[in-house]
Amino acid sequence: MTSETYDYIIVGAGSAGCVLADQLTACGRHKVLILEAGGSDRKFWIKTPLGYGKTFDDPSVNWCYEAEPDAGLNGRRAFWPRGKVIGGSSSINAMAYLRGLPHDFDDWELAGARGWGWDVVRRTYEAIETQTHVTSDGSRNRCGTGPLWVNDLRDQMHPFRRHFMDAATDMGWPVRGTLNGDDSDGITHMQSTVRGGKRWSAADAFLRPALKRTNLRLMSGVMVERVDVVDGRAAGVTFVRGDRRITAHARGEVILSAGAINSPQLLQLSGIGAPDHLARLGINVTAAVPEVGRGLQDHLGVSHFFHATEPTLNTVLGRGIGQMIAGIRYVMTRRGPLAVPVNQVSGFVRSTPDSPVADIQIYCNPMSYKTDNNGKVGIDPTAGFLLCAQPCRPTSRGEIMTKTANPIDAPAIRPNSLSTNHDCAMAIRAGRILQQLAETPTLASVTKTRLSPDVTVMDDDAILENFRATAGTIFHPTSTCRMGRDVTDSVLDHRLRVHGVRGLRVVDASAFPNVTSGNTNAPVMMLAARGAALILEDARHAGAKG
Repeated sequence: MTSETYDYIIVGAGSAGCVLADQLTACGRHKVLILEAGGSDRKFWIKTPLGYGKTFDDPSVNWCYEAEPDAGLNGRRAFWPRGKVIGGSSSINAMAYLRGLPHDFDDWELAGARGWGWDVVRRTYEAIETQTHVTSDGSRNRCGTGPLWVNDLRDQMHPFRRHFMDAATDMGWPVRGTLNGDDSDGITHMQSTVRGGKRWSAADAFLRPALKRTNLRLMSGVMVERVDVVDGRAAGVTFVRGDRRITAHARGEVILSAGAINSPQLLQLSGIGAPDHLARLGINVTAAVPEVGRGLQDHLGVSHFFHATEPTLNTVLGRGIGQMIAGIRYVMTRRGPLAVPVNQVSGFVRSTPDSPVADIQIYCNPMSYKTDNNGKVGIDPTAGFLLCAQPCRPTSRGEIMTKTANPIDAPAIRPNSLSTNHDCAMAIRAGRILQQLAETPTLASVTKTRLSPDVTVMDDDAILENFRATAGTIFHPTSTCRMGRDVTDSVLDHRLRVHGVRGLRVVDASAFPNVTSGNTNAPVMMLAARGAALILEDARHAGAKG
């Protein structure tokens, strides 16, 4: 066994870990090690914006998890892709960039995460972003100077998307230039983490520039076995790389950024969790933190599909010859159908006129496709489109629990979907919204066939049953190591420190007190940027005292 010493050790080179690596090494004073289970992200289908259909079930870059049978979804087992590659899930996701709504973060403060209200969060976003916007005359405006490029790609989107914007007007929904500003509801062209026709992941924005510094070391292809806790303090980590077992020591802190599934699993493997659960697995308790792995939240969306009376992306990508032509165009120009993510129109709307805030996220895609339970993506060869509704703030909570003391074994993922009356009611509201949207004059005029099951003919009972039978994860797991007030209701304090263990933090989606209203990649990177600031602030204070 070999050993090395660093100031900070980051476990996971995903969306959060890449940000931390950049921020913690920028001053040049700290020696940082970042560990990643996966390998290189320099792959064609990762860098191609529409290529995530190829990486969605690719075990070379994807953990390819499967949830336990979910009673709320008629006992179905859901496929849960997670990035196992440099860049993490930011290297295999759909690149949708939505900050979340202001009240999401004010609710974090109410849950005990002091200092995470919207005013602070907004300033953090502004510091890391460069946003581009297409104006009415077709020119581009740029806002911000951060390393994370967030692009408005409407000038490259499929022409069919104009019908979605017109249908929003039919519905009385505001049409916005962006939902990453002050507006908190309405429909917009989705902004994406794409730059120059390529995916712009957290690795591209943050990690690659940081790796030019001599005080950062990246080790990929490793399996972290445990955090080593000595006398109540995280002293380092033990991991395996090839046939070598290595112990890395931390002078400062160990930071878990392995994601909402792997971070709680690693805490449990390290003896940090619910004592009764650890005892059943023969794991010695180093810190009794019962909420580790509990509190899991995720977004569920229900999609309906329609054949269209005019061309959509299916017309090109639904056939082999069209895919080949699109591929050649992309390679030659970095433009065309492969250069734009499929989620082209989205937004936040109120499910009823008296809803106090927007509580449904809408997705409108100019292509119809389906994924099976094994993660295989199938594109309809007939021109079509997709409408999806996602309740924004579910109240159901599940759990992530390691099943054995072996880090190689996948943990149990128990979503516990639709386990509250609120979530069942929101599922019905989501279906009602889709009914109304599908029946707008604009979309009715371009619909050739409403594919079965036809949402427009369902009553409330049928809508709920259809949701149970067909709804699926939007791949936004959070809150399994959530911030809160104390060890009775959470895993972390408001500075992302694990209760009862010094020198150990969790900085990733698992730290969310509750899931944000929209896509979660943006708030994960924001959380990591603010988390890095807290870590450095605490180090300065400790140095001053010393």
